[in-house]
Amino acid sequence: METTFARFVRDFPGRLAIPLCAYSGLEITGESVEDFVSVPGSQFKAVMALNDRYRTPVLLTGIDTTVEAEAYGAEVKVASREAPSIVGRLVTDARDIASLPDPFPGDARTRVPIETAWRLTAEVGESVPVLGAMLGPFALAARLYGVGETLAAAANEPETIESLLDIVTGFLCRYALAFRETGARGVLVVEAAAGRLLSAGLARFSAPFLKRIVKAVGEEDFAVIVHNGNAGIEHLDELTASGAGIYHVGPSMDVVAALDRVGPDAILGGNLDPVTVFRKGTPQSAGEATKALLEATRGRKNYYISTGYDLPPGTPLSTLNAFFRAVAEFNK
Repeated sequence: METTFARFVRDFPGRLAIPLCAYSGLEITGESVEDFVSVPGSQFKAVMALNDRYRTPVLLTGIDTTVEAEAYGAEVKVASREAPSIVGRLVTDARDIASLPDPFPGDARTRVPIETAWRLTAEVGESVPVLGAMLGPFALAARLYGVGETLAAAANEPETIESLLDIVTGFLCRYALAFRETGARGVLVVEAAAGRLLSAGLARFSAPFLKRIVKAVGEEDFAVIVHNGNAGIEHLDELTASGAGIYHVGPSMDVVAALDRVGPDAILGGNLDPVTVFRKGTPQSAGEATKALLEATRGRKNYYISTGYDLPPGTPLSTLNAFFRAVAEFNK
């Protein structure tokens, strides 16, 4: 089943651009990262400020990789100019896993992206697609258990990690449904931590659980986009095994080779490096990198250009300006 959002990508006149840049809206509104991740109105204003400036063809809620873990009780550090981070580990063994709470979408700060999606859909109606953003199962498990510890346990205690994945996937299915209820056209599921697994690990600890989310919420009017920014070409078969149909990849992926490999039925997005191209680059170098990727993917209707990850807070607008300028010139 092809979703309406997938058709939107294919039918877009020219190359569709969906940079993951919600934090960049703070460079326009002047508000803090703490406000952005804690106050729905602040996140809404940042996303709409970008839309006003660039006429962004898709609106995406902010990517905050801590809200789901916080709903389970994890400690979060929130700073004024940096993306939030998890402090320590909430889960250390099977006993901790068994005693985890059963959070409800909207608990703690999960209400922020959900309410932001509600406000965005109310603001733009059907004219501009809105996407939510959330963690994937392995990424959430890694936030709770520790990234290094989760990778090690996947090799040495696989049943422990599978037990944790089973629990968090149930919550993430409900969370994705909450985004669908806002009228959003889909959800970007951020599963970058799974890209640090070998292909066999990705097949065991990520794809089956992502498939549960796709099965629970995917329908013609609601797309699931799997974002694995650490996946390489060797992970591609396992990445697409989730059945999402749309896959967002990071700087380590050879996009042209990946497009050749997946064929025309799957859609890929990505994958300009957020740090070297945008955060540390110049307008000239950002424009040139964008143009090079646009030319390399010319004629591919199953591709949208984007950043490989979300742009970090403090990224200068000058390089984002150059990105959108290059896309506009390409689309003339």
